Amino acid sequence: MKLVVVVTVLSAVFMVALIVQAVRQEMNLREVKHRMEQNTMEVKRKEAAIIEMKANIDTLTRTLDDANRRVGSVKQKNEEIASSTRNSEDVLRACNKDKGKIVDMKTEKTKVIAQLRADHEEAKKKAEADIQSLKQQILDRDKAVCAFADTSKEEARKLCGITETSQ
Repeated sequence: MKLVVVVTVLSAVFMVALIVQAVRQEMNLREVKHRMEQNTMEVKRKEAAIIEMKANIDTLTRTLDDANRRVGSVKQKNEEIASSTRNSEDVLRACNKDKGKIVDMKTEKTKVIAQLRADHEEAKKKAEADIQSLKQQILDRDKAVCAFADTSKEEARKLCGITETSQ
């Protein structure tokens, strides 16, 4: 009779231990699933941010193209002014009588050319500084994203430019 009681008690203890182990494993599984969902959501948010930054880069590229076209227009005007200056010099040689008026006109046009060149250089330097700043921001953000990326995943390594895993 004692043997039956001992076996029953041992069976009950064994079953309780199995139930406790099963509950603990279930809780761990739920926690892992929850963390995985959070990581997935965070990766999606970061991917959306990257896409948004790429759209911003495209917009800035288009803006830069527009600025380059304007620079071309300014260069064309600059060439026209230079051509006009040469024509004025020819007229100067031909017309000694109107020499004073032509000299004044040439000086004025030279000032305009210098001002256009100065304005062009200033706009060019400003655009280069803006581009460099934006490139640095993008690099900093990419580095920040890669610092938090899970490098054990193929897609994260590909986006961050990591060639081999560090495991």
